[in-house]
Amino acid sequence: MRRTLLVLGVVLAVSLLILWLSGGFAALQAWILAGQREIQNALASAVRKIKRAQPGALTALLTVCFSYGFLHAAGPGHGKVVIGGFGLGRRVPLLTLSAISLAASLAQAAVAVGFVYTGVALLGWTREQAHGVADAIMAPVGTIAISGVGVWLMWRGLRGLCRQTQRQSHDHSGHVHDEHCGHAHGPTVEDLDNLTGWRDVAALIAGIAMRPCSGALFLLILTWQLGIGLAGVAGVFAMGLGTAIVTVTVAILAVWTREGALASLPGQSIARILPWFEVLAGALVTVIALSLLVQVL
Repeated sequence: MRRTLLVLGVVLAVSLLILWLSGGFAALQAWILAGQREIQNALASAVRKIKRAQPGALTALLTVCFSYGFLHAAGPGHGKVVIGGFGLGRRVPLLTLSAISLAASLAQAAVAVGFVYTGVALLGWTREQAHGVADAIMAPVGTIAISGVGVWLMWRGLRGLCRQTQRQSHDHSGHVHDEHCGHAHGPTVEDLDNLTGWRDVAALIAGIAMRPCSGALFLLILTWQLGIGLAGVAGVFAMGLGTAIVTVTVAILAVWTREGALASLPGQSIARILPWFEVLAGALVTVIALSLLVQVL
């Protein structure tokens, strides 16, 4: 089983590299953006049907919103970067990371609802003002938060490497240890398997949720103006579920790739190499986040 994971992980990594080098990601992005435009038209049509109280209109809206969320998440975005980087860098159990992915997608929907209803309902923003604040403030702040997650991963990895260096220096200083010496000689695989506290999870979810989807903002403002705000809220959470399908898939692929790369290593070697996974994954998340920040500024 471990050899199978290793082979599949290598095949996945090579396939993604070939796709990127061949320009396949650009073609995929163009196809996804075209699909999003078509769904936006269907979204506006579904909203009009709800306003006219046509039978089945709400079901149609939720279906369109779910599809939009899926396509939006499959395109360029930061949620996949954070979940993928965290899954590669930390040895988090698959079910835990999947639950975090789902929670982050729903939190992103909740942030969109809170933002729109605070701005439009309480402050009287127009649609243009709401989108302007989202683009000028929330998008950069969310992207900076993502880069913060990447820096945090690098810091954890570097701290682990420093501990390893200190431990090796201590072991080489002439001290003799045996299995009954009564103190730990460094982190075990079981220690590294354990997800850190709720603050880590909260930071990860907040980094994703900070930047609401533009389609969600459009739907919430439109339905508020038409007097069918609850339908808009339901639609945004349906978008969140569609987004979660993609982010959970990324979580599965990240865990799959990580475990495939570690499958052939003995336990002590895994403990030594995992800090490098954190450093490299954190660097990747940081670089991608900063590139996204350049685009939104």
